[in-house]
Amino acid sequence: MAVPGPGGTRGRAVAPIMAARGAAVLALALILGLPRPGWAQQSNRPGSPPPARAPTAQAPASPALGTSPLPVGKGTTTLTLPMAEQMLLDQNLAIIAARRGIDAAWAQRLVNSSMPPPTLSVGNTIGQFSETNQQSFQGARVFAPTNNIFAGLSILVERGGKRTLRTRVAETQIGVAEVQVLETVRGQLFQLRQSFLSALLARANLEVALGNRGSLDRTEGLLRRQLKDGAIPEGDLLRFQASRLAFESDVTGNAQAYAAAIAALAAQLASDPAQFEAGAGTLRGMGITLPATTSLGPPPAPVPALVEPHRRAERRTGQPSPANAPTTVQLVLSPVAFDVRGRFEQLPELGIGREELAQGIPNRPDVVAATRLAAAAGQNRLLAEAARSRDVTVNTGWSRSRISQDLPTTTTGNVVHGVNQFQLNLSIPIFTRRIVEGNVGIASAQQAQAETQARASLLQAKADYAIAWAAYEQSLALLRLYTGGAMTRAEEAYRSTEAAYLAGGRSLLEVMDALRTLNATRLQANQARYAFLLALTQLEQATGVAGIAPRL
Repeated sequence: MAVPGPGGTRGRAVAPIMAARGAAVLALALILGLPRPGWAQQSNRPGSPPPARAPTAQAPASPALGTSPLPVGKGTTTLTLPMAEQMLLDQNLAIIAARRGIDAAWAQRLVNSSMPPPTLSVGNTIGQFSETNQQSFQGARVFAPTNNIFAGLSILVERGGKRTLRTRVAETQIGVAEVQVLETVRGQLFQLRQSFLSALLARANLEVALGNRGSLDRTEGLLRRQLKDGAIPEGDLLRFQASRLAFESDVTGNAQAYAAAIAALAAQLASDPAQFEAGAGTLRGMGITLPATTSLGPPPAPVPALVEPHRRAERRTGQPSPANAPTTVQLVLSPVAFDVRGRFEQLPELGIGREELAQGIPNRPDVVAATRLAAAAGQNRLLAEAARSRDVTVNTGWSRSRISQDLPTTTTGNVVHGVNQFQLNLSIPIFTRRIVEGNVGIASAQQAQAETQARASLLQAKADYAIAWAAYEQSLALLRLYTGGAMTRAEEAYRSTEAAYLAGGRSLLEVMDALRTLNATRLQANQARYAFLLALTQLEQATGVAGIAPRL
């Protein structure tokens, strides 16, 4: 029996199999943007001449991670981290309220530095009547204001330097209010940067997910073309469509995380999180045109020649073809108020040592505020002790009366035309020792309490620094693991699985599983970048040393 040659029966049987395998591996290579392997550039038909090589054009560089265009509304404001920080300083309501505290402290100093106001009193006698021993009344009269008048002045003379001590207390409170503004700015900046980095992480993951979707759409178009040519069975296309659905959850999950982070960011910037363009977020109908070479481009329109066989089958059987069922969600991104941008792959150096960072902890705003509160409590104790010097109240007065001293029933006619009187008296509180010593005890306890809280604040700041430094070291080690070899191993694992599939030792589903592993590694690398950038932000927040947080 003659053995068929290369052009015989065996060659004709192997050709469709190799064509199907070649189309699938070529499609998977397109998913990752890898160069086509050499075997895929040749015809699968034995004896056929190699096709002419088309001139290759160098693809433009992909946008940096965190800066690729997203399908957001046309009116959405692009927001970078420096822009967000400036908006925070200008618009954040907590910072504005803290600044009002400085105004209140200055007003309180004006009150405390003032002398006790004197009291002026003016009056007159408006009526008079006489009472007899028979318990009857007679001689009732009403007087005009010109008949009599009296005026008095009361002045409190403080002793013991109370006004000076009150002024010092108010001045220390001004310093506390000023540092509390810095503490509010420190806390709000940390929350802003945390929300911004969370949004940037979701954005980077969404870029990866949308890139996967665009590649999968193009791959599915290639598989449909191979199905039309009879190179692969329909089952391969269905298995591919079933496998790609797992990537859609990445799109929706990261889009939701992005929208949530943007809402938190807008609230911190005193902007309306619900103010956005209606209908934004879909790839179509928004007028967004992206370069065809980018991975975020809209999926290609269905080719009529590819879908017509399925439409004929649907008309013949009355049942829709599974291959024509939707494989992607229509909504890409919910409407958002801002679109954050930043170079997420940027890994800044710390640029300062651990000991230098530790030296900045005592200057952290909350530690300084606690120290100043303790100083204010000390001044308040001195003010309470000054109450041991009793204050004196000076009262002076003058009165003039033109009321006649006779009664209407008398006949003597003795009338006094005017009487002038002057008064001067001093008053001093007595039996105040227990009250004064009690107030001194209260002030002393409050001072000790404030000093204890100041020490606790310093220790808590050092604990925050220790935690932040540990997070920095761990995140840096993890990031080096991903950037130093984890990504390379995931890519090599995919390539080896691809090669094994080419040799007949792996299935298409195993290659897709390797692709999912590579995609998960990319997402975990983004998480490692986020943890490192957040650790730098936490270091600045824990030490109070400016310039450590990433600028992106």
